[in-house]
Amino acid sequence: MKIICSPEELTKGINIVSKAVASKTTMPILECILITVTDSEIKFTANNTELGIETIIQGEIIEPGSIAIKSKVLSEMVRKLPSGSVNIEVDSSLNISVTCEKTHFNFIGESGQDFTLLPKVEKEASFMLSQFSLKEGIRQTIFSISANDANPIMTGEYFEIKQDHLRIASLDGHRIAIRNLELNQTYDSASFIVPGKTLIEISKILAGEMDKDITIYYTQNHILFEFDETKVVSRLIEGEYFKIDQMIFSDYQTKVTVNKKDLLDCIDRGTLFVKENDKKPIRLEISDEKLDVMIKTLMGSMQDELEIEKTGKDITICFNPMFLLDALRVIDDEFVEIRFINSKSPCYICDNENNYIYLILPVNYN
Repeated sequence: MKIICSPEELTKGINIVSKAVASKTTMPILECILITVTDSEIKFTANNTELGIETIIQGEIIEPGSIAIKSKVLSEMVRKLPSGSVNIEVDSSLNISVTCEKTHFNFIGESGQDFTLLPKVEKEASFMLSQFSLKEGIRQTIFSISANDANPIMTGEYFEIKQDHLRIASLDGHRIAIRNLELNQTYDSASFIVPGKTLIEISKILAGEMDKDITIYYTQNHILFEFDETKVVSRLIEGEYFKIDQMIFSDYQTKVTVNKKDLLDCIDRGTLFVKENDKKPIRLEISDEKLDVMIKTLMGSMQDELEIEKTGKDITICFNPMFLLDALRVIDDEFVEIRFINSKSPCYICDNENNYIYLILPVNYN
């Protein structure tokens, strides 16, 4: 195998696929990046058996072949190379020669035949949307997945396709985040649970451009994301997702409209005296045309007041301040609408079209 590439192309390929390199494994080959060179393309692949990524980079192909190289060695070496074309050559004994300007590395690789290739995903069922829409949909919901593996379903996001809409939902037992996205055409109905870790890595790779699409193929066990020159394959989470529609209510006793940035800044100020993992709630008192925000801890206290538009009853309710901050930070609207049933029921932050819905459970207060 022999190729000539720019350091920028090598770095791009390494950065994309390294997100699927196994960190702790009993199979050393999974700590490698597989470089496969054919007569027409240079492909980088990484696979940790749960998530697999492959991408194609640009370069001059002199001789086809394949080699597996430890990801850490490859990334560190390329990062420390001088500027200039990089010549990578592999002989029949898996000896790797890397030359750039006057710098020369020589080391042993591993056989590409031992590498676990990405599972083949049948391209029978699929849908398409813009990279921007998917990246935003993930950003606006991923914060409410559970970090606890005790219930694997909560560690993923629910994708539901109905005609020309995609609903992405997540929950962790204390809150629900829902984002409804419009698709470019009508598709067959389908639903599946995608691991949150997969979506976090996809979001990092996606450029998020409005005029570039991503095609998503799915089977009973796997999902395949295809975009630009990259493929990402992941296992799906088995099981039936929660009945989210049964958790959402349209009735409310109190509705508040408030400037999002003002509310976000106010709650953020209130967390000044909240230590990490401290469960001190923030208290909202809604009356007439004002919202009183209060928080008190052993370190100190804060009280603030915001102007609001209110319909319905006065209400006093408490929340985990971080849950409110997480939702407000991903909403792009200037004003937000918050609906309350009573002090013991969840609040809903949503828009009139239900493009987004954030349900947050209150906490008890004295």
